[in-house]
Amino acid sequence: MISLKIYRHGNDIMIGACDEHLIGKTFKEGKFRLFVDKKFYDGERVDASTLKRFLKDATIANLVGPETVNVAMELGLVDPGCILRIKGVPHAQIVCML
Repeated sequence: MISLKIYRHGNDIMIGACDEHLIGKTFKEGKFRLFVDKKFYDGERVDASTLKRFLKDATIANLVGPETVNVAMELGLVDPGCILRIKGVPHAQIVCML
């Protein structure tokens, strides 16, 4: 399952989403550090199709984990060459500029 948390501010919709088993973990590699903060990422548990619906409306998204990042790639929102991997864990960010 995927943990999905939605933040709304004015016209912006920001999503924090991750593979649920990664919540609370920290990954370090070289100068990079990724903390999958429970406060930011821990939300509703959803499947891939539900995440797809929310990603289509998001203006900003922070995504962690193979299942979660793969959903964004399937939608064409993330280029596989732009994924940052820290200790093998994929992390991607999306910003929609209108």
